[in-house]
Amino acid sequence: MAGTTRVDHAVSSGTFSLDGETHQVDNNLWVVGDDSECVVIDAPHSVDDIMALVGERTVKAIVLTHAHDDHSRVAPALRERVVAPIMLHPDDKPLWDLTHGEDYLWDLDLADGITVEVGGTTLQVIHTPGHAPGAVCLYAADLGCVFTGDTLFNGGPGATGRSFSDADVIKASIRSKLFDLPDETVVHTGHGDDTTIGAEREALGLEG
Repeated sequence: MAGTTRVDHAVSSGTFSLDGETHQVDNNLWVVGDDSECVVIDAPHSVDDIMALVGERTVKAIVLTHAHDDHSRVAPALRERVVAPIMLHPDDKPLWDLTHGEDYLWDLDLADGITVEVGGTTLQVIHTPGHAPGAVCLYAADLGCVFTGDTLFNGGPGATGRSFSDADVIKASIRSKLFDLPDETVVHTGHGDDTTIGAEREALGLEG
C-alpha cells in the first residue's frame, strides 16, 4: 500500500568532472520504496553508500536524473550488485559517453510521461532539459514530492554554464513542467536542501 512507501535519504561525497575541470561535490542519495522493494534515484559516488539505504530490499530500477558523472558514475557497478536496469533519457547519451564510453549502455530509456511503479507508489517521469539534454524529474504525486536532480534547487535553476546545457531551456522546463505542480510539493534536489515548488515559484517568478 502507498501508506507504507517511504523516501530514504543520505549524502555521498566525491567529484564532478566536465569540460576539463574537477570539483568536490556532495550529492543527495534518494531511495523510494517500501520494506520489500525500492528504486534508486541517481548513482553518484559510492555503491556502499547507496546500499546502506537499500538494505536487503529488491532494487527494481536505477533511475538517473541525468548522466553527469556525479550522478551516474557508479551506476554500472550498482547494476551488477543489485541486478536492476539502469534507466536514462536517451538525449543524455553524449554525457553518458563522457563518463562510461560508448561500449557500455544503460538498459531502458526514460521518456516524458512514463511511470515507474514501486512499493505502492508511482514515479512519473518529467523531461526537463536545460542542465542536461536528457535531464528528468520524478514526480510522486501521492507522496507530495518531486525529485529534481540538478534541474531545480533550493534557490533556483541548476547550473547551465557547461557543455550540453542551456539557461533558456532550463527556465522553460521549470516554468512549463515543474511550476504546474502543486505549491506544497516538496522538492528533493540532487545537491543541498529541500525546497517547495511554491517557494521556488515565488522566488523565480513565472517568467523565470
